[in-house]
Amino acid sequence: MKKFRSSGGDDGDEAEIDISPLIDCVFILLIFFIVTTVFVEEPGVELNKPLAVSAQQLQRESIIIAVTPDGNVVYGGQNIGITGVAPLVRRMTAKDADTPVILQVDENTPSDLFIRAISEAKLGNAKRVNVSTAK
Repeated sequence: MKKFRSSGGDDGDEAEIDISPLIDCVFILLIFFIVTTVFVEEPGVELNKPLAVSAQQLQRESIIIAVTPDGNVVYGGQNIGITGVAPLVRRMTAKDADTPVILQVDENTPSDLFIRAISEAKLGNAKRVNVSTAK
């Protein structure tokens, strides 16, 4: 172990601090936070959501599907089409039947496409179908 001197003399001894335990702790914390983080999968398209007075926060574990004004239905950045909603919801709710479906619908989306998306989600055994709005 090296001794520290309070005098200003330079005799070649320099104090060294071993930071490897600190680096180990930082990496362990980093791994812990990465593993425990819940990732929300966004549909991958920009929408103008309609305003709603009764908007409320929903749980993180949900199926988020976007419906664009030009008729695209998007999940995970891929266009699944309106007919792909029911099989997707059926597959995603197989683990947990109470997983909510959240539809992100643009304010300029035709109402018939919106209603059909709700119907397809319910055909896929969704117990709860919600609409994402701007607050």
